Amino acid sequence: MSAVEARLAELGLTLPEVVPPLAAYQPAVRSGQYVFTAGQLPMVDGKLPLTGKVGAEVTPEEAKELARTCALNALAAVKSVAGDLDRVARVVKVVGFVASAADFTGQPGVLNGASELLGEVLGDKGVHARSAVGVAVLPLDAPVEVEIQVELTEA
Repeated sequence: MSAVEARLAELGLTLPEVVPPLAAYQPAVRSGQYVFTAGQLPMVDGKLPLTGKVGAEVTPEEAKELARTCALNALAAVKSVAGDLDRVARVVKVVGFVASAADFTGQPGVLNGASELLGEVLGDKGVHARSAVGVAVLPLDAPVEVEIQVELTEA
């Protein structure tokens, strides 16, 4: 077991299977020493646990938990092309989208769920730049979507 997956186990988490693409794209691609993930929805066992807009049908606290799930799915996508999460040198960037009610402005707090998970799992390697964007709707009426970019160590 890799050190990163051991840390996940300490946190009571397991790395899920890679979420299959919903359309014509790959869950993650590698370019040189970088891995770019597609936007990851908070799928659990092939289903969205919640749907709707944050600030209306979904609470900010629920959305923050969903963002954690998105980040965990993103790590699974990274592993699928990197082979081993111990090769992650650092998370470079996180981009998060929050399907928001018209008056909801707490997108950064929602995306803290993803950022905090990456920090808990990867320590200093999980510190990253980030964008938190409010949008009208996401695929499958998901409340949150997260993509990450990571740099790998040399093989």
